[in-house]
Amino acid sequence: MQMGQSLQQRNSADFEDVPRPVVGIGNDYPPSFELAEHSHRRGQFLYAARGVVAVSTPEGAWVAPPERAVWIPAGTPHSVRMVGAVQTRSVLIGGTASAALARTCRVVTVSPLLRQLLVAASQVPAEYDENGRDGLVMDLLVAEIGRAPAIPLVVPFPRHAALAQRCHGFLERPQANDTIDQWSEALAMNRRRFTRLFRRETGMSFAEWRQQACLSVALPRLASGESVTAIALDLGYDSPGNFSTMFRRVLGASPSRYRPESGGD
Repeated sequence: MQMGQSLQQRNSADFEDVPRPVVGIGNDYPPSFELAEHSHRRGQFLYAARGVVAVSTPEGAWVAPPERAVWIPAGTPHSVRMVGAVQTRSVLIGGTASAALARTCRVVTVSPLLRQLLVAASQVPAEYDENGRDGLVMDLLVAEIGRAPAIPLVVPFPRHAALAQRCHGFLERPQANDTIDQWSEALAMNRRRFTRLFRRETGMSFAEWRQQACLSVALPRLASGESVTAIALDLGYDSPGNFSTMFRRVLGASPSRYRPESGGD
């Protein structure tokens, strides 16, 4: 595991005080690079042009595979883990532009237009001409971020201490066949109390959360080149086919779509 500066040595903290509402940053990171918990005074739209990024906050975990990005509101403490060699194209957004965007972290779809705008923004000087072409690029970029559809790739963490411990443990060793009865018994609760507590704490049913947790673990493993079969069986699915069916239903593509092109099942 490697810690420290990115290959391009561009620290987002250096751009916090730039007198522009939007600042584009491009960085290259080596495999398994991690950014320790930090926060920004501006909101951050984090997109991996190559590789996968996994973002963790005290409230939950978000994974952005190819053609997805994570929106992180201003002031949100977060850490970032890179899966594979990662090339990021992100933007820091402040002022009224940031206030108009979502107030919670989310994963969104990156359209071809938004992807090209992110690449262009990373090449724009920090103190660009707001009334010129660069200013127009940044304005359109913020508008496209605001229109980008959110997708269900979130694993919220409960505040209830015992339940949170159980949830974090599940992410370490996820099992798709875990049941409500198993969890309620482990927490010394009856089924009804457990289901009410789980939904109140996470905003999801147990089945929905379990599925999202399995996806959040599967996506980085797919990106690192592991086989669909190995991942499906490790997660406790009866067969790779059952895992692939769930995957397509949620993300609209087969698991193989998220593996390196050179890989195969």
